[in-house]
Amino acid sequence: MSLISKIKQATTAAIANLYTVEIPENAILVNATKPEFEGDYTVVLFAFVKQLKKSPDALGQELGSYLVANNPSLFTGFNIIKGFLNLSVIDSFWIDFLQSQFTNDNYGIAPKNGEKVMVEYSSPNTNKPLHLGHLRNNFLGWSIAEILKANGYDVVKTCIVNDRGIHICKSMVAWQLFANGATPESEGKKGDHFVGEYYVKFNDEYKRQIEELAVSGITKDLAEKKAPIMLAAQKMLQDWEAGDAEVISLWERMNTWVYAGFNTTYKAIGSDFDRTYYESQTYLLGKDLVEKGLEKGVFYQKEDSSVWIDLTADGLDEKIVRRKDGTSVYITQDIGLAVDKYEEYHCSKSIYVVGDEQNYHFKVLKLICQKLGLPSADGIFHLSYGMVELPTGKMKSREGTVVDADDLVAEMIAISQHKTEELGKVKDFNPEELTGLYNTIGLGALKFFLLRVDPKKKMVFNPEESIEFQGFTGPFIQFIHARIKSILRKMSAEGFVMESIALTDKLLPLEKAIIVELELFPSIISDAANEYDPSKIAIYIYNLAKTFSSFYSELKIANAESDEKKTLRLQLAQLTASVLKTGMQLLGASVPERM
Repeated sequence: MSLISKIKQATTAAIANLYTVEIPENAILVNATKPEFEGDYTVVLFAFVKQLKKSPDALGQELGSYLVANNPSLFTGFNIIKGFLNLSVIDSFWIDFLQSQFTNDNYGIAPKNGEKVMVEYSSPNTNKPLHLGHLRNNFLGWSIAEILKANGYDVVKTCIVNDRGIHICKSMVAWQLFANGATPESEGKKGDHFVGEYYVKFNDEYKRQIEELAVSGITKDLAEKKAPIMLAAQKMLQDWEAGDAEVISLWERMNTWVYAGFNTTYKAIGSDFDRTYYESQTYLLGKDLVEKGLEKGVFYQKEDSSVWIDLTADGLDEKIVRRKDGTSVYITQDIGLAVDKYEEYHCSKSIYVVGDEQNYHFKVLKLICQKLGLPSADGIFHLSYGMVELPTGKMKSREGTVVDADDLVAEMIAISQHKTEELGKVKDFNPEELTGLYNTIGLGALKFFLLRVDPKKKMVFNPEESIEFQGFTGPFIQFIHARIKSILRKMSAEGFVMESIALTDKLLPLEKAIIVELELFPSIISDAANEYDPSKIAIYIYNLAKTFSSFYSELKIANAESDEKKTLRLQLAQLTASVLKTGMQLLGASVPERM
């Protein structure tokens, strides 16, 4: 049990004994005490003042006195600052905690809770390669899945590939018109890059044809509809849905190229899935649910035979769920797929990692599923995140102005090589070790930078800033981890063995500061899982690394004033390294043993 949980439990018991009022533990807010005040943890009193009919100071005085008197193995004193009860924790608690955990490589990882959840992320289109926006999505989805696992959940990682529709047909038409039979092999290109170039070529030709038609006197709106290349793409989509053998063959061939490219990128960035769904196999799902919805009166049919749902009473609007020609729309497919996922895995929650431009779509999806009474409905959760931009602004796939994921990864590795060589501390590394180190630093910097921001916020990515070895970056944390491992190796080589200690000296402020931060780690993982927010992990391990850096600068380890102090500080170092490693792993990043 974490210290915060113990404080909540003790506070609940104290209130029950003092005032005969039952207050649940989850209603008690406990925070780390602010540095400018004396104490270790703070109980916020305002929530109980009215119910207990006490002034904040009187409540704090009575509660603090009771907690200290009845928990001598936990608290040594208290003070009250304007409605906040600051509690000081006895040194022996921190020592016992450290002794019990410094060899625990799984510290912070919760036991299985028996609950299964699904996390869907990536969702690429097979008409273009993955780009910077996909990287934030992949890193966010993968990290959320790992954080949930660390918090005790059984997690199913899934991906839905958008492999059909007008966008895919645009690349196919452009390949027919301009490729002259070229293939990724003949051009020496990755398959997803190769196909993506034809998506851009389609758009270039489309704009040229619109301008040509406009010169002849046709309005722009009409020109957009009459452009031959767009008509060809629309005809190809109709032929695909009709099962035309030639179109299906080309579609399969070009998708094969793209999948090979995707797999290379996924392997490079460390993204994986337990189950992949394909829109070509799911787009007809949900049609039978429309009929059931009509029978239940959830949907209604218009005179033109299209089927709709009226959500105006729920603060939304009317939404079509089946076209007048009987074909499904995107929301219908998602309803059907939600049912299929639930029937296959029976997850209590299905988390969709999708950008905030789809906020309305997921509100509608969940609401329709609830009105249909589907068992999957209440578990639908949209993890909405802000777009990632460059200092130069937004990216546009069809205009070829996106930052390609492969190019960005390669750039990050190149920058990490340059920065590392500037430091000049890797002269004893062999070529294979150097390659591994540059990859570890480059990818670690990229993932940390993209995950250190609250997912709900839009962010700007700057490659050079992300890979600095000082400041709020992945390489800073990697450097501190490597420094700690160097200290531990040196002490081990000298034959020093860490054993349990009964420290008689008082903990120094920096010693205690690190132990206090380390003890918080399980609570940080829990908060990150509950709020689907990896930035909580990133901020925490950065602050821990920063605290250790101050500790190492001010206090001796190898030449500590006593063997007890040396052992204590080495134990602190070892648990800090373990927590930094676990924290970075939850963000999908590795830490080097040396750098």
